[in-house]
Amino acid sequence: MADDTSLPLAGWHALVTGGGSGIGLASARALLADGATVTLMGRNPDRLAAGAAELAAVAPAGAAVRTHPGDVTDEGAVAAAVATAADAEGGLDVLVAAAGTGTLGPIVTTALDQWRTCLDTNLTGAFLSVKHAAAAMVRSGGGAIVAVSSIAGPLTHRYMAAYCVSKAGLEALVRNAADELGLGNVRVNAVRPGLVPTDLAAPLVGADPIRADYLAQMPISRLGTVEDVAAAVRYLAGPESSWVTGQLLAVDGGHTLRRGPDLESTVRAVFGDDAAESRVPPPARGG
Repeated sequence: MADDTSLPLAGWHALVTGGGSGIGLASARALLADGATVTLMGRNPDRLAAGAAELAAVAPAGAAVRTHPGDVTDEGAVAAAVATAADAEGGLDVLVAAAGTGTLGPIVTTALDQWRTCLDTNLTGAFLSVKHAAAAMVRSGGGAIVAVSSIAGPLTHRYMAAYCVSKAGLEALVRNAADELGLGNVRVNAVRPGLVPTDLAAPLVGADPIRADYLAQMPISRLGTVEDVAAAVRYLAGPESSWVTGQLLAVDGGHTLRRGPDLESTVRAVFGDDAAESRVPPPARGG
């Protein structure tokens, strides 16, 4: 079967971190549908293989699906994934930085390893992905980077401090990278999803009071879909947005017009009233 060179991304090469499921996999599907060869990176080889098989079944002529298991917090693994995703000359056209994790709990009960895991994955992992992908893009004449942020970047989410800080930092990284890399013809943008049913968001979607509060803050009051977000990623990655960089595109039903979600009911149930109210017992006194 001949390659379909009429597709807008025919001949392009893309790397999608967190590509085995959720928003990452949906974004890879959108890029593939328009002709790009996509490489999925993620920590779970079985999940990557399943995602790749799903995509390969609908790949247009000339497009291909690859996998590269690895953790975005491992710089060597990220550099190797970029090499796998690049074309024969080492060029890369698109990076979708979708790998992420989260944590829930009051600041006063958050363990240091929970804090570090969230920041390492969501922020340092994105930094390493941008660092190595951008170098390949600059060498080959340019490209587009799209990071997956969250409405937690601009809106406080009580009891999700680590996640909020990681996404706010990611957005600062996006803006600085866009400013710096424009000279190399590399565009850098981000999407800000609202509440979308994914594995990561399952505890929020599944809690009736939390889900209802999210919906109450949305002028377009429905849960998002991974396809909603993937369509925005595809726009920011493609030639249609060639004069767009440094932007943070909310895909959230208008949630960022209002306030962050109320997670208190779940926090009280899991951590207790004292933790939810940040009441910490005083240390015991000797003697």
